[in-house]
Amino acid sequence: MSDAATARFKRGAAEALRQELRRGTLVLAALAVLREERNGTAVREALAAGGVDIEDGALYPMLRRLEEQGMLTSEWRLEGSRNKRFYILTELGASTYASLVDEWQRQTAGLQHLIRKVEP
Repeated sequence: MSDAATARFKRGAAEALRQELRRGTLVLAALAVLREERNGTAVREALAAGGVDIEDGALYPMLRRLEEQGMLTSEWRLEGSRNKRFYILTELGASTYASLVDEWQRQTAGLQHLIRKVEP
């Protein structure tokens, strides 16, 4: 494999790992902002304000999946002249969110220790 091909492979592998890590945090971020009722646009804006950008093509399928899993409930409501769907955590969603936050904090502390650790 040429040096250029090796470099492309490494960049592709790193990008795939970055995307995998990102997917795992998107659900936690969405649950965090849905502790308050929001429509899809407001969810995207709240995520973006927290530094988590997501496209509609990824956001709405995730919201539907979380609702199917019982984490969210939604309601259509007329706002202005448009019908909008509003989402909020269910009791299951809130308890799952709390559990995921605990796990995220535990893993983050462990990773920070490993990243900072100086090998002899």
